[in-house]
Amino acid sequence: MIMRPGQQLLLPANPLFIWGSLLGAFGLNLLFNMALWGRAAWAPDLLALTLVFWGVHQPQRVGMSGAFLFGLLMDVHQGSVLGQHALAYAVLSFFSIAIHRRLLWFSVPSQALQVMPLLLAAHAVALAVRMLVGGHFPGWSLLLAPVMEAMLWPVATWLLLLPQRRAPDPDANRPL
Repeated sequence: MIMRPGQQLLLPANPLFIWGSLLGAFGLNLLFNMALWGRAAWAPDLLALTLVFWGVHQPQRVGMSGAFLFGLLMDVHQGSVLGQHALAYAVLSFFSIAIHRRLLWFSVPSQALQVMPLLLAAHAVALAVRMLVGGHFPGWSLLLAPVMEAMLWPVATWLLLLPQRRAPDPDANRPL
């Protein structure tokens, strides 16, 4: 792939780090749902954000099946309709993999603006499944979650790419 001017060359992503970050995001979602603010509709879904990130940056390693399994785990944890988050995360993963080549050509703030509709679609899918089985509408504060997740995109990009960054000054031991 041709790199943009000024873009830094990255090391290969470690699969243990990828899956560890997904498990960490899942754990943070559990913590936020249980302790901090409950199942608030406006709360950002860090697991969805991490799934989109790795779907864009490593589509060969994180696919729809992993997203579906994490969605089932979220459904079990929240006691929601089995498959609600699984379907939303699978749709999210599909669309993030579909746009991954185009998205990487943009700057990080522009990426955040382009990822926001994906996150909005995932929340809409989860809401549609919830409403189809007779659940209640959580309120318009639900629209804050994808906005907050898009605002967290630069932070997630910086944190999750941190182990892959090469040293900026090459020397005898680091020729690239």
